[in-house]
Amino acid sequence: QVQLVESGGGLVQPGGSLRLSCAASGSILSIYVMGWYRQAPGKQRTLVATITSGGTTIYADSVKGRFTISRDNAKNTVYLQMNSLKPEDTAVYYCNADLIPYGSNSRHWWGQGTQVTVSS
Repeated sequence: QVQLVESGGGLVQPGGSLRLSCAASGSILSIYVMGWYRQAPGKQRTLVATITSGGTTIYADSVKGRFTISRDNAKNTVYLQMNSLKPEDTAVYYCNADLIPYGSNSRHWWGQGTQVTVSS
């Protein structure tokens, strides 16, 4: 079984910063891509950023220049540094991993989500 555990969410003021972490654990052969998605109330879940094991990154246009995704392969952990936060960034942020596990055919795994609220 694979587990993804997010941390670092919370309440911040507009213009503030927050750093999210997601650690993958369990019987994992390799992790190809890790990323962050978010879902606001009444909205579809959308991609925020992804990073490959080699460090190649992709960002949604709405966060480009403000958010930075990074990865520690030795710790199977992905981070999302969020700067210049706006109220429209408010959402539940979900960690996702495209990986090869032992004992399962499932490649895509999700964390439980962490709430980020940007409000004055």
